[in-house]
Amino acid sequence: MSKNILITGCSSGLGLALTNLYLQKGFKVYGISRNKPNIENENFIFKAYDLKQIKNIKADLTNFIKEIKEFETVYLNAGMLGEIKSSLDINLDELNEVYELNVYANKELLDIFALCEVKNIITISSGASKNGSKGWAAYSLSKAGVNMLMNLYSKEMPNTKLLAVAPGVIETPMTDYIRFEIDDEEYPSAKRLKEGEIQTPNEAAQRLNNVITRINEFESGSFIDVRNI
Repeated sequence: MSKNILITGCSSGLGLALTNLYLQKGFKVYGISRNKPNIENENFIFKAYDLKQIKNIKADLTNFIKEIKEFETVYLNAGMLGEIKSSLDINLDELNEVYELNVYANKELLDIFALCEVKNIITISSGASKNGSKGWAAYSLSKAGVNMLMNLYSKEMPNTKLLAVAPGVIETPMTDYIRFEIDDEEYPSAKRLKEGEIQTPNEAAQRLNNVITRINEFESGSFIDVRNI
């Protein structure tokens, strides 16, 4: 298997940390995101693309991905949180925006990767996929969908190990929004995030890489929280 890694959402946060980690390890890294990260490395191949363009993903990205042919690991990292707000107040358009990027964009990408040789596919999930915290409707529903998506595709791609992995809380603009802008009296989950463990993107990237080193311990299609292994 070729030492190729593909990472979506590679321009910041966890995606950028993963990109730098694998470049340091000598892998060829293919990155997809709206904005190009400030990386000058001959082993980094970048494709500018907005994965919110759901209906165009196959037309626009199939050739780029199929030309690579073989991947060691694919990280489907791109996603969005949406606004933390009451389930009574969130509307269908807001739900759809989050669900389409977090679930349907990954579905379209998985259809392309099914045409390639891929050893591992890791989709970034969350403990929110299991915990029904007030205010998290869009994100929780979408990450529960991510878990089932990987379960279903594990039956379609028997030669690939697929996992939905919750990496734990990471210090990013997304978590800063929850910790510092959300009323933790109205939304207790914000208070739990403030008081709980928070890791740097680099620390989270290393923990995800550790999952890869133990990949044979996990059943394809399963959900894993790195805090519990």
